[in-house]
Amino acid sequence: MSGAVKLLLILTGILIGSAFVLINFSPAGGGNEDMSDTNKLSPEEERVIVHKGTEAPFTGEYVNHHDEGTYTCKRCGAPLFPSTAKFDSRTGWPSFDEALPGAVKEVPEKNDSRTEIVCAN
Repeated sequence: MSGAVKLLLILTGILIGSAFVLINFSPAGGGNEDMSDTNKLSPEEERVIVHKGTEAPFTGEYVNHHDEGTYTCKRCGAPLFPSTAKFDSRTGWPSFDEALPGAVKEVPEKNDSRTEIVCAN
């Protein structure tokens, strides 16, 4: 993923249009806690992550979140983005300009106007 291209991530289903909308956050120096229950998604999380839904802008808990650490996949717990890659896109969703190496994959949408960013797992 090009660091020059800033990718809008709709919070954890993160898609520039859909599906990362649910990310977890691990504080700096605090490693990942036990992620064994990560796959237990709420109905809203499943709507966003599994069914490519989108949460309303400016409603997610990570829009104005600025602590140091790592954003992880809500579904599997994989590290996705360092907090240093987060920027304010003023769109209402957390935005990142660089993922951790190998953490995400880019999926072009059918009409090729946007690119969905999904967990590589």
